[in-house]
Amino acid sequence: MAIDPTQKQALSEEPVGDLVARTLAEAGVTHAFGVISIHNMPILDAILRQGRIRFVPARGEAGAMNMADAFARVSGTLGVCITSTGTAAGNACGSQVEALTAGSPVLHITSQIDTPWMDRDRAAIHDVPRQPDMLKAVSKSIFRIWEARGAVPTLQAAMSCALSAPSGPVSLEIPVDVQRMTAPTPARITAPAVAQVAARPEAIDALADYVRSARRPMLWLGGGSRAASHEATALAERGLCIVTSTNGRAVVPETHPRNLGAFNMTPAAQALFDACDLMIVVGSRLRGNETRNNMLRLGKPLVQIDADASQGGRNYPVDFFVHGDARLALAGLLERLPDRLDVDAEFGASVLAARHAGEESLRATLGPYRAVADAMRERVLAQALPFVRDVTISNSTFGNRYVLLAEPRFGVHALGGGIGQGAAMALGAAMAAPDRRTLAMIGDGGAMLNLGEFATAMDQQAPITFVIMNDRAYGVISNIQDAQYEGRRAYCRLTTPDFGLFAQSIGMPHERVQRAEDFATALDRGLATHGPCMIEVDMNAIGPFAQAFGGPPAGAAGGAR
Repeated sequence: MAIDPTQKQALSEEPVGDLVARTLAEAGVTHAFGVISIHNMPILDAILRQGRIRFVPARGEAGAMNMADAFARVSGTLGVCITSTGTAAGNACGSQVEALTAGSPVLHITSQIDTPWMDRDRAAIHDVPRQPDMLKAVSKSIFRIWEARGAVPTLQAAMSCALSAPSGPVSLEIPVDVQRMTAPTPARITAPAVAQVAARPEAIDALADYVRSARRPMLWLGGGSRAASHEATALAERGLCIVTSTNGRAVVPETHPRNLGAFNMTPAAQALFDACDLMIVVGSRLRGNETRNNMLRLGKPLVQIDADASQGGRNYPVDFFVHGDARLALAGLLERLPDRLDVDAEFGASVLAARHAGEESLRATLGPYRAVADAMRERVLAQALPFVRDVTISNSTFGNRYVLLAEPRFGVHALGGGIGQGAAMALGAAMAAPDRRTLAMIGDGGAMLNLGEFATAMDQQAPITFVIMNDRAYGVISNIQDAQYEGRRAYCRLTTPDFGLFAQSIGMPHERVQRAEDFATALDRGLATHGPCMIEVDMNAIGPFAQAFGGPPAGAAGGAR
């Protein structure tokens, strides 16, 4: 029987919500995180029916964005967060600041009210008349789908923007009435194009000249160099020494003898930088809290490589700037260099000595918590665990430097200094690496901000070992008040729940550690658990660190809590 032309047309169209779900799946998206709402239901219903994407329903939009951010960092692919409009989109914005700080390729799909009422301040439910302005502040870029026929191209443009260097979170508004409209089904949907910034050959030629003439060259590796692990390690093998930001750790293996790691602000590190006769900063913003607010003296001449041209010389004056993707630039440099560079062997040995000195100095500050730090250090590296950290004294003291990472993508921490993001980040990391456990170190204060996401972890049976460092206070704030405010402690004492009872109420295994020497065996039990579990370290029972961590110096940027 012949098909009526109108029926044929109907068969070749589908709702925009379906097209969005299909386009995400064709782009390789396997997971999305968010909170269901009447304003995003057409998309989420399509995701359910198509069955190609695992949607993780968070307890709040802030947690969902942290999950998508961590998923992107650990998987190296696009993270997707789906929220409703208005307040819901606003809830995600604080966490989106963290994704922006980290340069994480995250797509924030949010909704809008019906198109006849958008941007008109007519008091429609969930309306924010200037929602694009709000999103613009926390996004690399923002897009809006105005009409059904533009849904797929606009979605692909948003994904391309998020993934292309310099990567970052991108917001996409899809009005709820547009989600329900139908549009022609494309004959083929392809993955979005990802643009790379290739440095000009003459710039790489000049860079190679700098390296060949140096005897004590160093690479400072930031988070923007994470995809250049092979190339950076090859340069280390040829004789370059390495120092990293906390977000650039393990780009070159942390056990490499010429890798100083993130021990970049010690007296020994400063001596190295003073002796260095070439420093190449790769994919790093040289953040204030890792350079003593740019008072740290870096090696000269100073060269910078970055995919974002606007970063050139922003925090330090540079002698030469190379605009280009880190991996491509370092690959081009390798092609122009001999297999072995004529470098100062004693300088390389001094880098290893400086790292050992930095580690030993750090150990001396830990007191009883050395047993905790050593247990994490051994297992995170040996078992190649994703290691997620919230802003807490233990992370600022030893997590950011001392616990060794197996791969750069396995290091996830709150770069922007925001408290309370670790629990949700751990879930995103676990979804990205389901074949191994994720270890998450969180403070008691931070745990309270996203407490509901522990229940999400139970819903998903995510392989996470949560370590709650519980001192029943904003401990670093107490220390800062002791050091800088004559001991006037205010607003830092917390009413903390019984985490054991809380864990029991959601069915999560829980163990409390009251002696530091018992932590290693408790951690082994936690790492052997199926699904999520919680280890609570009773810091009041164990006692203080040997040296109190008081945050950054007075007047310096820090964000410590």
